[in-house]
Amino acid sequence: MKIGFDAKRAAQNKTGLGNYSRFVIESLAETIPVGRYLLYVPHPGKTACMDNLLQRYNVDMRCPRTGFWKRLRSLWRVWGVTPDFEQDRIRLFHGLSNELPLNIRKARRVRSVVTIHDLIFLRHPEYYPYIDRKIYAYKFRKACQNADRIIAVSQCTKQDIIDFFHIPEEKIDVVYQGCDASFKRPVDAEKKESVRRKYRLPSRYILYVGSIEERKNLMLLAQALPFLPDGTEVIAVGKRTRYADKVETFLRRNGLEHRMRLVSDVPFDDLPAFYQMASVFVYPSKFEGFGIPLLEALNSGTPAIGATGSCLEEAGGPHSLYVSPTDARELAEAITRTLTDSELREKMITEGKKYAINFEPERIATEIMTVYEKVIYT
Repeated sequence: MKIGFDAKRAAQNKTGLGNYSRFVIESLAETIPVGRYLLYVPHPGKTACMDNLLQRYNVDMRCPRTGFWKRLRSLWRVWGVTPDFEQDRIRLFHGLSNELPLNIRKARRVRSVVTIHDLIFLRHPEYYPYIDRKIYAYKFRKACQNADRIIAVSQCTKQDIIDFFHIPEEKIDVVYQGCDASFKRPVDAEKKESVRRKYRLPSRYILYVGSIEERKNLMLLAQALPFLPDGTEVIAVGKRTRYADKVETFLRRNGLEHRMRLVSDVPFDDLPAFYQMASVFVYPSKFEGFGIPLLEALNSGTPAIGATGSCLEEAGGPHSLYVSPTDARELAEAITRTLTDSELREKMITEGKKYAINFEPERIATEIMTVYEKVIYT
């Protein structure tokens, strides 16, 4: 069976949608090797992120074939790629990042699936520019309407698809995301010490990983610091936005700048050490489509605390702790419990690793293939 993928994000994005795309393709190629997987990429010179994928014998890449579409590579992904599906004789095309070609229905004998990650731009429009909201709403809605089936990455996202786009529930399957295997492997002592020296990490710290933007709500963790014991430090790893300046201004005004440090441009290879050396992981995001950092923490053997109000309980499981995204004192109490109650801490670590088994690549690949078979054989 030949299956095609929109692989632009897999080729170009180092985080987020790129990680998801690569995870899905690699999991399928490894778990179900009898398939052949074609990756449709706009530019052959921008594929460094998926070099490892292209080494697999059952994975191939496809790019624009004519001079016209080579000059209009972005439009090729939206309009021009569809005739290639029939030429390549694929059975199914999977849009891995919320989109499908707008003319996908014109590809005869080719069925389609789209993964929808979140509809936060509709749930919380205040975090997005007006024009971005309009473009996303049009593309995501059309993809949901045109797809033969939809994969939602959480029950929360599934409900949003039903509520905002009025898509029938029976058309949507929930298949969770997984995380990179490197978080499950113990980091050796030499690597840990190297990372500790490189970033001047304290012996004990609270860890946050995620873009430093308003929706991710790092400010709540800053506001919790006065309620935590002196000497409690936070290391926040992520891409800076203007919101980072707000957080740092709050820290300076309250004499807390020595207790929280924002670190950017951390190579992916260093992240497992950050997690595995942390005393506790905190992800206070106001709204997520899934919450991969929580799963990374569970796999790393680090107790995790998330926020209520979206889907983080689905990612973190029943033995992580959850607090209101607006209550700094409640967050401080949860952190203190995790740091001081050894029995609770051990249970969070042990049960967290058990829960993380639900997101193993083999299981997710099997669930995705089940969706494909529903589309092709029914």
